[in-house]
Amino acid sequence: MADVAGLETPLCSEQFGSGAARGCRATPDGSLQWEAEERRWWRFSAFTVKPRGRDGDGEGSPGAALLPLSGLQAVFLPQGFPDSVSPDYLPYQIWDSVQAFASSLSGSLATQAVLLGIGVGNAKASVSAATATWLVKDSTGMLGRIIFAWWKGSKLDCNAKQWRLFADILNDLAMFLEIMAPIYPICFTMTVSTSNLAKCIVSVAGGATRAALTVHQARRNNMADVSAKDSSQETLVNLAGLLVSLLMLPLVSDCPSLSLGCFFLLTTIHIYANYRAVRALVIEILNESRLKLVLKHFLQKGEVLDPTSANQMEPLWTGFWPSLSLSLGVPLHRLISSVFELQQLVEGHQEPYLLCWNQSRNQVQVVLSQMAGSETILRAATHGLVLEALQEDGPLPKELEELRNRVQAGAEKDSWVIVRETHQVLNKLFPKFLEGLQAAGWKTDKHQLEVDEWRATWLLSPEKKVL
Repeated sequence: MADVAGLETPLCSEQFGSGAARGCRATPDGSLQWEAEERRWWRFSAFTVKPRGRDGDGEGSPGAALLPLSGLQAVFLPQGFPDSVSPDYLPYQIWDSVQAFASSLSGSLATQAVLLGIGVGNAKASVSAATATWLVKDSTGMLGRIIFAWWKGSKLDCNAKQWRLFADILNDLAMFLEIMAPIYPICFTMTVSTSNLAKCIVSVAGGATRAALTVHQARRNNMADVSAKDSSQETLVNLAGLLVSLLMLPLVSDCPSLSLGCFFLLTTIHIYANYRAVRALVIEILNESRLKLVLKHFLQKGEVLDPTSANQMEPLWTGFWPSLSLSLGVPLHRLISSVFELQQLVEGHQEPYLLCWNQSRNQVQVVLSQMAGSETILRAATHGLVLEALQEDGPLPKELEELRNRVQAGAEKDSWVIVRETHQVLNKLFPKFLEGLQAAGWKTDKHQLEVDEWRATWLLSPEKKVL
């Protein structure tokens, strides 16, 4: 009976990550017997192997055949997967691998076209002319890389998904130019230079947005590990693409129409896979487009969208040109030029920000205080989007409906009055909205809103005016 009790009572237990625990029982001969572990196809731990007995006999262990797959997991997936990464990691990486494979094959076709264009295989081609073409191409790309990073670098974090998709589409366009370049030899240098310029922009936008997405996917301060494993996955995919290219290129090199047809097919696959990859992302930090979607739903139905729903609705093609011009962190001197204007701007503002609304241009400019934190910036952006909602159709809370009627009727010409009254509405509305965001799973201690570095202080207030 004692032996039977020993078999039924677990001596210890273990679990891998968030998986189900399995117990360990003693057998009559004194060895340990582990319960069978529930296996997932993405997790092949070496510790699932049945321990060897004291005689060293491990034959017949059900986990022995899984050791090679355990090694693959260690090489290509972050440690602790899937608990160490965001839930959207796996679907994103699958589609990202598909697009990388298609891009690798398209790149092989484009490279072949460029080499033909500079004279590889042509006895009449000049080495110096080919070198000059290559130098012009590279220098144009370097300048473009610097200019684009200066022009759009601060915006890549705010709209990482949109810029990621933009970069891959631009990369397809660059490869198309390379394929077409040999057809028009007179414009060859200009065409390949333009193509390389586009590719350098792709490298900046793609690399920066990949870093932003790594921050999102890494959940255990393991950014370096996630980034390294992503690089390993990409290298494996590119290696597979290289091997397939060695078989594909001899078949299509003598037929330009077939080569072009293959390129368009691969480009279609590439764009579709990129769209699915970006759409699979569920980012729990609010940017302007996600905030607008969540706020609109809240104003119309009194509910806050969860991150999954909002990310599915987030526009990926029109996110570059929002209808409202919302500027956060503008310099104070841009909005005022006199003490009277400062008094007018400060009046009614109890929060550590000042908001100026231009109805005709649908433009909102916000001056932030030195004390403004993430919550203040989120409220200021919400304030601006509420003002935009006053000029649109759709159901609104009673207080805002009355203000919208006044705005659309044109009875109220003074924007300052509307701004002050929306402040009063937000004093009641925003705490409920913020609480709903947190309950729905949004991270309100961070934001991905585009904010400039200007900060200001002001002494004037409605209770203490200086003439």
